[in-house]
Amino acid sequence: MAKRAASTTTSGRRLQRRLQHQDLSRQQLLDAAEEVFGRKGFHETTLKQIAELAEFSVGSVYSFFESKDDLFRQIFARRGDELLAEMEGVLTGSAPPAEQLHRMVDVEIGFFRKHPHFGRLSLRYANVTRLAADTPVDVRIGSDYQRAMTLQAEVFSRGQQSGALRAGDPEALSRLFSGLVLSFQTLDAASTAGSDEWYPLESFHELVERAFAT
Repeated sequence: MAKRAASTTTSGRRLQRRLQHQDLSRQQLLDAAEEVFGRKGFHETTLKQIAELAEFSVGSVYSFFESKDDLFRQIFARRGDELLAEMEGVLTGSAPPAEQLHRMVDVEIGFFRKHPHFGRLSLRYANVTRLAADTPVDVRIGSDYQRAMTLQAEVFSRGQQSGALRAGDPEALSRLFSGLVLSFQTLDAASTAGSDEWYPLESFHELVERAFAT
């Protein structure tokens, strides 16, 4: 019995190590794909380029992803989970709605600064209509986008109830807010590394305040 239990424990540890190794390999491939897709776009990117950057064989890529389309989707799924969790964290806090709106700015801008390759990829396909027209988009990506709009709209709804944010359809205000954030991200990505911000984040916060506060 003792030998059998020891054997079971050893097998369990080996399985755990194997799964951890597989997850690490998958993340490495996603990181490489994020970078290459961000630089070259979907149609100009090949699985060979991604595999070479990650130091894998093309065959290994197919061990984790069904196709280039699937790999592209999984980039957005991974980062979507991460970003939405941070956005939801803003709403679960006790800060006043006006402050929550500013925290949304920091979360969204900060996320793309933390993941610059994904930031460039997102800017390439910022227009959801365009994304749906020429890239492999599934229901998941569209659902994540709508969830982000809903979370922002909730901030506006709360702000209107407290009298801190301007009146108007919260969904429309959410999309206008996203348009401003996207414009800032475009300027932010164009800034040279190590140089001053082209348009300082502090100034952008002031712009958001003037645009949406009562």
